[in-house]
Amino acid sequence: MKKIYILLSFFTLAFVQNSVAQKKYEFRGVWVATVGNIDFPSSKFLSTDAQKEEFIKLVEMNKRNGMNALVVQIRPASDAFYPSQYEPWSEFLTGKQGTPPNPYYDPLKFMIAETHKRGMEFHAWMNPYRAVFNIYKSSVSPTHITKIHPDWFITYGNTKYFDPGNKDAQKFVVNVVRDVVKRYDIDAIHFDDYFYPYHIAGKEFMDTASYRKYGNGMSLADWRRSNVDSIIRHLSIAIKEENKYCKFGISPFGVWRNSDNDPEGSNTKSIVTNYDDLYADILLWLKNKWVDYIVPQLYWEISQKSLGFKVLTDWWARHTCGRQLYIGQGIYRALEPHSYAWHHKNELPDQIQFLRKYPQIDGSVFFSSNTFNSNPNGWSDSLRNNYYKYPAIPPPMAWIDSTRPLPPILSYDSSGAAFFTTSIDLYFRDSVKNDLLNRFVIYQFNELDNLDQNDPKNIKEIILSGNNFYHFILGNVPDSQKQIIIAATALTKTNNESDLARYIYLERKANGWQIVDQADNK
Repeated sequence: MKKIYILLSFFTLAFVQNSVAQKKYEFRGVWVATVGNIDFPSSKFLSTDAQKEEFIKLVEMNKRNGMNALVVQIRPASDAFYPSQYEPWSEFLTGKQGTPPNPYYDPLKFMIAETHKRGMEFHAWMNPYRAVFNIYKSSVSPTHITKIHPDWFITYGNTKYFDPGNKDAQKFVVNVVRDVVKRYDIDAIHFDDYFYPYHIAGKEFMDTASYRKYGNGMSLADWRRSNVDSIIRHLSIAIKEENKYCKFGISPFGVWRNSDNDPEGSNTKSIVTNYDDLYADILLWLKNKWVDYIVPQLYWEISQKSLGFKVLTDWWARHTCGRQLYIGQGIYRALEPHSYAWHHKNELPDQIQFLRKYPQIDGSVFFSSNTFNSNPNGWSDSLRNNYYKYPAIPPPMAWIDSTRPLPPILSYDSSGAAFFTTSIDLYFRDSVKNDLLNRFVIYQFNELDNLDQNDPKNIKEIILSGNNFYHFILGNVPDSQKQIIIAATALTKTNNESDLARYIYLERKANGWQIVDQADNK
């Protein structure tokens, strides 16, 4: 069988406004928790080869499920899944904090490469202030920051936290984040909901010394909120200084404030709120454009009344302040014996369909990856065969970058135009190097007069441009299909897409598929 060689050449970028379609542009992420070895690695005692094999399986499973982003926890407790000048190796990686992998490798670099290889984004998830996961059980290295600056930390319950009011501690966390953004090809920095810790009955968070030093006449609650506001603002500045294309996302607890405490709050009766208990004023960060996206953790079921999924979805959709909103969905609850609503197979599909009614909602993130291993309620099948059947592009962020690349030039070896085939090997080559061009979108159309690149059903695959190869299997096309058109677009790291390239037109003949023509898409 002969091969068709397709060369993609890129010209300079064109500055045009990008339009976002809700279903073609949809963020489909999954959290990969490393703390407590929840998702990866499955054990803190795996070998280097076993870790690599396990992560590849994890990426490929999520790719099959239709995901286009992994949100991977790389800093679970002021320790690292990468070599760091600031923090020791994580105990959840090697079993003992401060011990590097053996044989040595850089897990973060490896995970980024494997994720990008499959055309997916990598969001580096960091816990803001957790320093020692369990003061009685955790391995703590002599080089850990709690040993070097014990005065920066407060023990609350079984966990040791940075004191958010300590200015030196704030600077340290910002430097840790800056270091990762500077050295690694990540798509985003992602923080979870643990700012000030969740309240423990009968216990006070003893930050009195910092309050006396820095309180400056504010109430304790206002001062605590100002501390969290401060680090978010400084993180936003640091991230963009190091890489203006790197996104910054926050995953807050699902309730900002209840309406009985604030007319702008949600119609809920939550015991805990971001603003009053975690001292995280998410709306302020959105209004000030300090973050690029948020993922409120709406882990409740649709039927829940006082903290209903629908009520909170609607509230967040009305408070995006022009930033992107993804909804955190708690699929892990399907494995809880007493979460009866989550045992119904329609719970997740109904939630996805409900979210897609809102143009302000740009996608979902699922907690967490390991849950999909057991295919609860057949949901992995539902995503693959229905709700995530066609690939989606994470939505662009025009405030970061609105530059669309010119369409690629698509050509093939004309000497192969008369043969019959069941597959085509596509080859790609960049004639003009550009750091922002990093993926190709492969399209499959069924009619020449309907080359609609805005219809997600026409997307065949999203691949890394560095692969320079795509094996297009024509044998999988339904027998009823008598013609097919193959085309491609260029895609940047910031998810801005070009127009369609020149296409290749094939017809089904008795002996197989025959290439009939190629032409410009006009």
